[in-house]
Amino acid sequence: MHHRAWLAAAALLVVAAAHGPAASATQAQTERDLKPVKEIANARLAVGNASFPLYLSADWSSPLPDVTRAVLVLHGVLRNADDYFRAALSAQAAAGDAGEHALMIAPQFLIESDVEAFKLPAETLRWSLYGWQGGEPALAPSPASSFEALDAILAKLGDRKLFPNLQQVVVFGHSGGGQVVQRYAIAVKGDKVLLRQGIGVRYVVANPSSYAYFTKERPEAAIAANCHGYNSWKFGMDSRPPYLAEPSSAALEQAYVARRVIYLLGTLDTNPNHPALDKSCMAEAEGPYRYARGHSYAAAMQARDEGTPNHRVWDVPGVGHAGGKMLNSPCGLTAVFDIPGCEAAR
Repeated sequence: MHHRAWLAAAALLVVAAAHGPAASATQAQTERDLKPVKEIANARLAVGNASFPLYLSADWSSPLPDVTRAVLVLHGVLRNADDYFRAALSAQAAAGDAGEHALMIAPQFLIESDVEAFKLPAETLRWSLYGWQGGEPALAPSPASSFEALDAILAKLGDRKLFPNLQQVVVFGHSGGGQVVQRYAIAVKGDKVLLRQGIGVRYVVANPSSYAYFTKERPEAAIAANCHGYNSWKFGMDSRPPYLAEPSSAALEQAYVARRVIYLLGTLDTNPNHPALDKSCMAEAEGPYRYARGHSYAAAMQARDEGTPNHRVWDVPGVGHAGGKMLNSPCGLTAVFDIPGCEAAR
């Protein structure tokens, strides 16, 4: 990375630090994550006056009457949408007939070093290093939330002139992308146009490092007690970004419980020292590793009020922290394409 890009990266860290716990990472993780991506997605979507990159399995500038299902596959912290798009296409092929009528979409949330490295136009959206995972505003060219970018995709899918036969939208995310999907399922505004038209919307949260809690209780209470800011967004309801600052936490929880959510948890994602695992005290308060954190969160939600009848927790046997394997597993294919084969779904 040349000098100007490194200066921009340093500025990103300052901004990230200002956002507090949402940006926590070790120095080694930060240096790894700051490296520019290998590839920029080849399609563009307008988000206001800004431009948002994404991969598409079909050109959506003209009507697609054969599409009955749209699947968003969100990348992890490395922003490697190209890898996730290949995994998405592999899953589409594995889905057989169900995949033939699907549009696969892989959005890409960029940071300043990506824009610099590829000399992208000034109107290209870019976020702070980790802020996009929790719906933070973009750094440039406008303060659009990463959730607004996802809303723009849902708005496009809700255009019946382009998608006259669309029946189902699935938002899938693994790892850092799983963090996005879990928070987006809490905050989403763009689903309303789809639901009004009878289009189902489902959120599939796979192996994230952490979850947003609605109360101040945590599985590891002793860690939380000694962790300043453990209840700040994106781990809790305090200090939420502008996109979801206005609703009360109770209103957000009520909406989240009503939405259809599947937690996919790899049974081998149990390494407490995984290099990409969030080891901040905010995340550690949720459990020692991803598999435990996922089950603890689902249990905490199930224990509240009337439970979570629209939420499901499916173990993915024999899979660790591998996005492609999670998506292409029998449970991944069931969650995304409604194909029978997931033992946990029976």
